[in-house]
Amino acid sequence: MYGEEVPAYNTLVEVSEEVNRDFMEKMGSEAERLGTLGRVTAERHGAIRVGSATEMRQVARLFRGFGMHPVGFYDLRDAAKSSVPVVSTAFRPVDREELAKNPFRVFTSMLTTNDPRFFSAELQQRLEEFIGSRNIFNEELLELADKAAEQRGLEAENADRFVELATAAFKLNDEPIDDEWYRMLEKISAVAADIGGVRYTHINHLTPRVLDIDALYERMEARGITMIDEIQGPPAWDGPDVLLRQTSFRALDEERVFRFADGTVGPGSLRVRFGEVEQRGIALTPQGRELYDEMVAETDARLQANGGVRTEVARGVWQERLPDSEEELRKCGLAYFTYELTTSASESGSVQNLEDREYSVDELIEAGIVEATPIVYEDFLPRSAAGIFQSNLKDDGTRDNEQEGTDYDIRALSEIVGEDIQEPYFYYSVQERESLQALAEAIGRPVATTAAVQQ
Repeated sequence: MYGEEVPAYNTLVEVSEEVNRDFMEKMGSEAERLGTLGRVTAERHGAIRVGSATEMRQVARLFRGFGMHPVGFYDLRDAAKSSVPVVSTAFRPVDREELAKNPFRVFTSMLTTNDPRFFSAELQQRLEEFIGSRNIFNEELLELADKAAEQRGLEAENADRFVELATAAFKLNDEPIDDEWYRMLEKISAVAADIGGVRYTHINHLTPRVLDIDALYERMEARGITMIDEIQGPPAWDGPDVLLRQTSFRALDEERVFRFADGTVGPGSLRVRFGEVEQRGIALTPQGRELYDEMVAETDARLQANGGVRTEVARGVWQERLPDSEEELRKCGLAYFTYELTTSASESGSVQNLEDREYSVDELIEAGIVEATPIVYEDFLPRSAAGIFQSNLKDDGTRDNEQEGTDYDIRALSEIVGEDIQEPYFYYSVQERESLQALAEAIGRPVATTAAVQQ
């Protein structure tokens, strides 16, 4: 459906698959260290935007029916210089095996209509009345979602109907857009207009995963597709990939039907949807994320003092401060890993020769009994998300920084979605802890917790 609406997305998927195949040929089995080719090729994250707490609660019910739960809180209002008046979470499977079967996430943003930095009291009232009058998610869809969540599935006929209705809820609508109302909101924020200027929601972007984002960027440009100025997130460097790198092709003019001030209806265009692509790295612990944030701040400071190209300056900071191997990341407690017996240890029965005492994973790795596998980062970075949004806006919009911003945090958004939003660290730590427990059972000896789990 999205490929029909945004044909350039099909090109993005085609190039992503080419890059992944070429990377596999070049790197061999090492290329699948952070995910099998099958999973990476199938993987997507979508992005949608809703206008109110009611709509956010409804969409949470919808995704719960697909086994997807809110993870992480992202406040984009201050993450970019442009006007992006939204707070967000991401809905995804949280169980490792379920995520492997359904590697799909939906980054979901809610318009903060009550933030006076963006909207006057009068405009807030008009916005909330407009959004409150629309009905994006019908009752049949929500009832099927609730049933699917409760039963952990649906029988075939209802399952087909559920998918049909859910897809239709995000299909681009041809209802005429009130030009005057939309342009009024657009002056404040193109994101606000995209959410509150129409009577429906839609997929803002759909993102494939790629194994070499730098190669993809070059190939898209070679095909004549204009990309944003730089890749967001960590720079390319000689050490391990961490967290998330993202880029996109620029938003394209799309024809829409408008109702103009004189009452006539006719064609017009909007530029709000773009094609994003991502390369995922290793999940960092709280200590690792603190170091990452310090490196980003250091990059900003050096750019401000000396100028230069951000990606090149960042690469220098990374080389100075971040361990250049997975093993050092692991030993320093900066990243999450799972642990299991090596094939040779399983086949030889060498674990029977271990002393009857507690072991550290370092000892077991050095003895060739255990191998560590990095856990893939499954979530998002607020600054990168805001950077992608900002790079695809025609202008920065307006924001009154003299006003006090409305408070939102993970607890407030949890109340809105009707479910506790977990920090991503929670799930990575659980994964690592469970692998340590399984390892202890496999060798019949206690295994000490790692620095990552202790955080």
